[in-house]
Formats: sequence, C-alpha cells, structure tokens
Amino acid sequence: QVQLVESGGGLVQPGGSLRLSCAASRSIFSFGAMGWYRQAPGKQRDLVATITSGGSKNYADSVKDRFTISRVSDMNMVYLQMNSLKPEDTAVYYCNAKTGSREYWGQGTQVTVSS
Repeated sequence: QVQLVESGGGLVQPGGSLRLSCAASRSIFSFGAMGWYRQAPGKQRDLVATITSGGSKNYADSVKDRFTISRVSDMNMVYLQMNSLKPEDTAVYYCNAKTGSREYWGQGTQVTVSS
C-alpha cells in the first residue's frame, strides 16, 4: 500500500512563504506523476501543481510564478515551495500520486494565510 505523508503547513502572514513536503513510501519514479492539490472550505479540490516522472511541470494559473514544485528522487520526496502567499491560498493541501489507473492521496496539511 502506498503512503503519502505531507508536512510543512501552518499559519503565515500575507506575502510570506511556506514549503510543503510529501514523503512517499516508495520510489517516486514508480508513479507517472505526482502533485499537489488543495481544497478550501465549501469548495472542490483543485490542482495546484504536478510533476511527471519525466520532470515536466504544470501549475494552476492562480499560482504560476509564486509556487514551485520540485522533487528529490533518492529521498522519495516531493516539495511545494509557496511564495508571496495570499489569503485565497488558504486551504488543506494534499499530496497526490498517480500510476496507471490508480491514484493515491495523503492526509492533507492545513495552510492558513492571514494577518
């Protein structure tokens, strides 16, 4: 069974930065893609950023030029560096991994952007 464990969420002021981490229980190259999604209260879960096994990255328009997805393969880690945070970035952030027809989710980490 694949496990994804997120960490790094918290409370930050507008304009601040946070780095989220996702630890996978097996090689991240065993997945076709990994990424981050977020869900605000009362809203659907939306894509934030993804990275394929080949290294291609994709970002939601709302986070382009502010967020960066990266990975350290020998540590089975995927990161989301979030800069210039805005109140509308407040949500639970989930790590996601896809392989073939299977999809895995972490338990989520809360990010709150507020003064």
